[in-house]
Amino acid sequence: MMARALRLAERGAFTTKPNPMVGCVLVRDGEVVGEGWHERAGGPHAEVYALEGARERARGATAYVTLEPCSHTGKTGPCADALIAAGVARVVGAMRDPNPEVNGGGFERLRAAGIEVESGLMEAQARLLNRGFVSRLERGRPWLRVKLATSLDGRSALASGESKWISGEPARADVHRWRARAGALLTGAGTVLVDDPHLTVRLEKDDAGKDIPFVAPLRVVLDPGLATVARGHIREGAAPTLYLHAPDARMPRGIDAQHAHVPVKGGRFDLDAVLKLLADRGINEIQVEAGATLAGAFLGAGLVDELLLYVAPVMLGETARPMFDGLHIDAMTERLKMRIVETRRIGDDVRVLLRPEAATGTA
Repeated sequence: MMARALRLAERGAFTTKPNPMVGCVLVRDGEVVGEGWHERAGGPHAEVYALEGARERARGATAYVTLEPCSHTGKTGPCADALIAAGVARVVGAMRDPNPEVNGGGFERLRAAGIEVESGLMEAQARLLNRGFVSRLERGRPWLRVKLATSLDGRSALASGESKWISGEPARADVHRWRARAGALLTGAGTVLVDDPHLTVRLEKDDAGKDIPFVAPLRVVLDPGLATVARGHIREGAAPTLYLHAPDARMPRGIDAQHAHVPVKGGRFDLDAVLKLLADRGINEIQVEAGATLAGAFLGAGLVDELLLYVAPVMLGETARPMFDGLHIDAMTERLKMRIVETRRIGDDVRVLLRPEAATGTA
């Protein structure tokens, strides 16, 4: 039942941000009497949908919920109170809510009302599902994923900077699903100048031929001198764009754009400060789509939680650019160890999801 609740929760991957994904299954006498998931930020929570489906059959039922029911009033009322009012007898939660406005308060309220409460069932899976939300609240920074397309010889672009297209069309379509779950898509000024990316989400239709709903991620450009602010596709469309620049940079006259300054150390952005700024804006997951310099800077700083690689069956040669610059590894003892989480064939390419072995994140 908890596995079912987790699968339901994942249906909100594109629409709940900055809220967590949550699923709920109500069971009475061995029968599922109601289920639901949090569909979009500001809308009813998973427990509310499950209770609406169960109606009077919720009395005496067990609720399996992937995250501790909330105990505070935000845009919706407390789910703990809704479960109490419905007469639920038992609540099994996968994990406590790290939100300081909840963090045990929901479970306590349920126990005080005489409801049996258990927690920890499939907790690792629940934390992994909401790794961005958990990271933002527990570490004070978003979960950071670097996406790269690479050749078999580990090259991400030709010496000229040209990289369109290393991977095939199916792989590029797959990237958009990963973009859709991100709260922000981050790139550097160099990528904007060379590749002129849109950094938008374009999803295929669902099985019924309908558009798949999603919340457009924030587009973020690290541009110390605001050299790209007046150009490029990245300013087009409905998706918002934020320019992060050095403290002494000034927005050109006549340009209306979201922007904020970030500390610069030794001529480079303070990447910890970048992530804190985005966390303060409610960003749970960041997907970095940039060149070797910026990707290498994040990796070298120990800030990469996940690598999403699309390996194409091509060779680009020794003069082509590497995936990461600036790592300066001189001994085997200094090598960065990665753990392969998943491999999958996507068209002619292979998608490899990796996480650093030494990561202390939520996975």
